[in-house]
Amino acid sequence: MDKIPDQVGYLVLTEDGAVLESGGELENDERVAAIVTELVTLSNRVDLVAFSSNDQFKKISITYDDHAFIICISNKKIYVVKRNLPKDLMIEGNTVSV
Repeated sequence: MDKIPDQVGYLVLTEDGAVLESGGELENDERVAAIVTELVTLSNRVDLVAFSSNDQFKKISITYDDHAFIICISNKKIYVVKRNLPKDLMIEGNTVSV
């Protein structure tokens, strides 16, 4: 997780939201862990009529003016990375995802 460019913090969670690993600005951040776990649970319950039951998200990005949270699931673990966004990608409050 330390090799991710512009990473300022990370969480590795179990499917029920328990923190397995953490570091940087997200070290032991139970509040963010609870919010992310609820978001993942909610996204997995999206309208099954619109999406087949085999469809699950691959990545969730929550983008702010200067940073972003990237969330993904692998091997029944939830990975969360907080990244600073490069200043050259910010255009009047809007950002371009890389």
